[in-house]
Amino acid sequence: MSPDAFIQIALQLAYFRMYNHCCSTYESASLRMFKLGRTDTIRSTTVDSLKFVQAMGEPSKPDTEKVALLHKAVGAHRAYTDMAIHGQAIDRHLLGLKLQGIEDLTSMPDIFMDTAYAVALHYNLSTSQVPAKTDCVMCFGPVVPDGYGVCYNPMAEHINFSVTAFNSCAETHAAKLARALEEALLDMRDLLERTPQAKLVRQSVPSKLSLTLTCYPPLDHPENRPNMAAQGGDRGDSPSICLVQEA
Repeated sequence: MSPDAFIQIALQLAYFRMYNHCCSTYESASLRMFKLGRTDTIRSTTVDSLKFVQAMGEPSKPDTEKVALLHKAVGAHRAYTDMAIHGQAIDRHLLGLKLQGIEDLTSMPDIFMDTAYAVALHYNLSTSQVPAKTDCVMCFGPVVPDGYGVCYNPMAEHINFSVTAFNSCAETHAAKLARALEEALLDMRDLLERTPQAKLVRQSVPSKLSLTLTCYPPLDHPENRPNMAAQGGDRGDSPSICLVQEA
């Protein structure tokens, strides 16, 4: 089971539990195999990931079925990742067509004026795996006002995360998403551990997961109080950052 895909599905589960719906999700894919290649987009939200996160909220659904759905979701993410790193994803091709239309001063194709296209590019979850041999993690801000930035560094025995959100948005909360991410990872691990059919993939999941949160501003700071906006407080425009360590 791909560790990166496992983490991405956990992010989908965490977001779904917070908002009861999925969102456009960006994960960077390296195009380093191409000359002058930079990145393309891995779209982590799929039909298979939606089916899995919905199933996790249904206590009556058998664990074996949930594990099967998890495998499908992980497989779909792995397949899209392979497409993206080989230049077969959609976003950079669409961007090229759009820029070509602008350069040629031709009428813009209807697809670029469609609301669905705008929604697809509104990444409420902007994520990136930045692996390093040192025990560190990078961080970056959200790419939309009501979004999150999530960077992670999988280590041999733990995973470092950074979760960011703008204090000016009342709908987002970095610390809440970080805690939801912890719960999602733990629940997915427990699901595999209690399902005999999943014993072959359990070894790829850490046997112990615990959360350490370091938040800027601190959790007791007014900017990290979830009801601050409801009380009419000024949350400011600086991002709230949570550094998360799963150990």
